[in-house]
Amino acid sequence: METTFELSYALDTFYFLICGAFVMWMAAGFAMLEAGLVRSKNTTEILTKNVALYAIACTMYMICGYSIMYGGGDFTLFLSGILSDGATGVTEDAATYAPSADFFFQVVFVATAMSIVSGAVAERMKLWAFLAFAVVMTAFIYPMSGAWTWGGEAVFGLYTLGDLGFSDFAGSGIVHMAGASAAIAGVLILGARKGKYTKDGKVNAIPGSNLPLATLGTFILWMGWFGFNGGSVLATATVESANSVAVVFMNTNAAAAGGLIGALLLARILFGKADLTMALNGALAGLVAITAEPSTPTPLQATIFGAMGGVLVVFSILVLDKIKIDDPVGAISVHGTVGLLGLLLVPITNDGASFSGQLIGAATIFVWVFAASTVVWLALKATMGIRVSEEEEYEGVDISECGLEAYPDFTTAK
Repeated sequence: METTFELSYALDTFYFLICGAFVMWMAAGFAMLEAGLVRSKNTTEILTKNVALYAIACTMYMICGYSIMYGGGDFTLFLSGILSDGATGVTEDAATYAPSADFFFQVVFVATAMSIVSGAVAERMKLWAFLAFAVVMTAFIYPMSGAWTWGGEAVFGLYTLGDLGFSDFAGSGIVHMAGASAAIAGVLILGARKGKYTKDGKVNAIPGSNLPLATLGTFILWMGWFGFNGGSVLATATVESANSVAVVFMNTNAAAAGGLIGALLLARILFGKADLTMALNGALAGLVAITAEPSTPTPLQATIFGAMGGVLVVFSILVLDKIKIDDPVGAISVHGTVGLLGLLLVPITNDGASFSGQLIGAATIFVWVFAASTVVWLALKATMGIRVSEEEEYEGVDISECGLEAYPDFTTAK
């Protein structure tokens, strides 16, 4: 019996770690996607933001974020689970995987939420202001909302979301909508890029510099999402959990495919042509839509849910442009608008969730993250400033913020 338990423990821990590594690889996907969708003069800075935010997220979540999210600020949990070996003296009454594996899996989710903010504020935000926000977001803002959802704590001591019928399997709301909520707060305070909108209300398209890179980034994210959703099963060493993992993988892939097809067809209807950027965002929207509950839909339902996300993201991007909310990569639409859709789709296939519970949970996440982020953004604006000068924006933030260009043989900053 003990040997069976040890084998199960080893398999579940190994699976957890591999899925965490897949999610970590999503950091590369975000970096490539954003680098492809911004102008070449801003590429180095967006890459610097992505690699730096990952390091900041890992460090701040280790220092205090994990204990806030799962221990109510209890550093005893933090010290015993993270600073110790985390794998000795395990009994059958303990968790089915190493505590340090749980930390690793959770920390890459934090970095994913922060990566969403990076693309939305691209091309006009100061690098160090962004990194300062990343410290607060990953150390406190995200862990607090995570404590109320996956951590199971009462919201300000008032109500428990789980008791109200809230369910978010892998984070459509907890991770993706939270990241988008922080992003929209920053975008509203930051303002649009120069030349994006004219005085008469016209929207000027600002194409990305490298669509092959953006496409590569989308495929990397698509692959990483199998770890994102599949790892959230939390086990694979039993027949039941292995079957659940297989269903989650299948539905995750189906939703991404449905999202891309839905967005591509709608773009053809609206614009008369195939729009690659909408197709890429459609695939990501499908993935976000299924993330809240990938274990209970049928493959056809997952495809339909993904297609709904793909259609919604196109309309969302167009509406945000109409109201002059400038998001260079469509992050707010993909992760925020579709993140809400994903939460609302859960009760269709999971009778343990309710529409009222999903709405209250979504409102809780949005209000907290948006309000807290607004305070931080305003504080940064008042102290160090958050936007580069008009001249620096024209020349490209690569030169002013990083001192070098990503493509020096092909571009010249003037």
